[in-house]
Amino acid sequence: MKCDRCEGVPAARIALFVLLLAVVSGCRPEPGRGASAGSSGDTLPVPAIPYAPRGYVCCRTAEGLTVDGRLEEAAWRQARWTELFTDIEGDRKPAPRFRTRAKMLWDSTCFYIGAELAEPHVWATLTRRDAVIYHDNDFEVFIDPDADTHEYYELEVNALNTVWDLLLLKPYRDGGPAVNAWDIAGLQTAVAVEGTLNDPSDVDSGWRVEIAIPWAVLAECAHRPSPPREGDRWKVNFSRVEWQVEARDGVYAKVTDPATGRPLPEDNWVWSPQGLIAMHYPEMWGLVQFSAAPPGSPEAALVADPADSARWALRQVYYAERNYQAAHGRFTAAHSDLALETAAPRGFTWPPALRATEDRFEAEVVRRDGGGALRITEDGRTAPTGQAGG
Repeated sequence: MKCDRCEGVPAARIALFVLLLAVVSGCRPEPGRGASAGSSGDTLPVPAIPYAPRGYVCCRTAEGLTVDGRLEEAAWRQARWTELFTDIEGDRKPAPRFRTRAKMLWDSTCFYIGAELAEPHVWATLTRRDAVIYHDNDFEVFIDPDADTHEYYELEVNALNTVWDLLLLKPYRDGGPAVNAWDIAGLQTAVAVEGTLNDPSDVDSGWRVEIAIPWAVLAECAHRPSPPREGDRWKVNFSRVEWQVEARDGVYAKVTDPATGRPLPEDNWVWSPQGLIAMHYPEMWGLVQFSAAPPGSPEAALVADPADSARWALRQVYYAERNYQAAHGRFTAAHSDLALETAAPRGFTWPPALRATEDRFEAEVVRRDGGGALRITEDGRTAPTGQAGG
């Protein structure tokens, strides 16, 4: 783990600390959600859609915001909504049954997120912080400031405004634990229900969520300025978990499969589609570009970043190496073994330089303008060459 507060601490000591924290304070994977292919010999699922992350220009507000869930301040009214959420697998699956959308703002202290979830039957049961909130309907936030897919943040909120916040050192597929004892210091969240909560006798309109996350917390593992600079882009995604429910004896209950007696699988609706049922593929998340312009200004264009296409090209090497290892018990340094079909990333050398041993590999591409290089390694982290791994 390489955080600002960990500078100068030997990697072995940090790893030992993380393992102890996992044992003592309850690091655990999210059951059934992106925890696949975590060990040698497992085939790694690969996103089944083209790489086309959604983008959003996040404007800076000078107006003080009261976090009450209503999103009624002028800054919120002027901020642009995201596209409507889609199924987590993209257009391969039917469109969501209910509308979900989000918007974002920022200032010198916080990253603000507002969301609107249409819902005819608003319900929630979990009241303990850091419970597994997606066992209720929920709204989820995922943030990877430096797009390396390691050391990222997750936050889940239900309609009772119960939260689960956690730090992921690595995705589950790469053997990373979820640091469940980690909390967002200074976090503010609020929920406003448009209707009634846990009352099956009427039909609701939905619920809204408002979130303020301090930059001081996001800076812990950002490896870049936090608050961001004009034009900086962070990897962000939002997810909504939606269970099918029915009224039983005056309360909501999940609809069950008669054959198994278990609840029907939940729906997963997201801002930027993942291409598979797994949120913990951070490479697929959307791109948020921060702007100093106030909300309501003519929308700034999203600036293309050649490094983004290079990271995606390297990710194809990672997928191929992981699945080659699953089949052959080792990694390979031969391009012919990987059958890469990825187009050359603009502004970078291609194919990548490959180095491999039985249990490790590294792929590297170099900027043609001499501006450095990017690499990916067997643990899935992308980083500038010379930067220590996570």
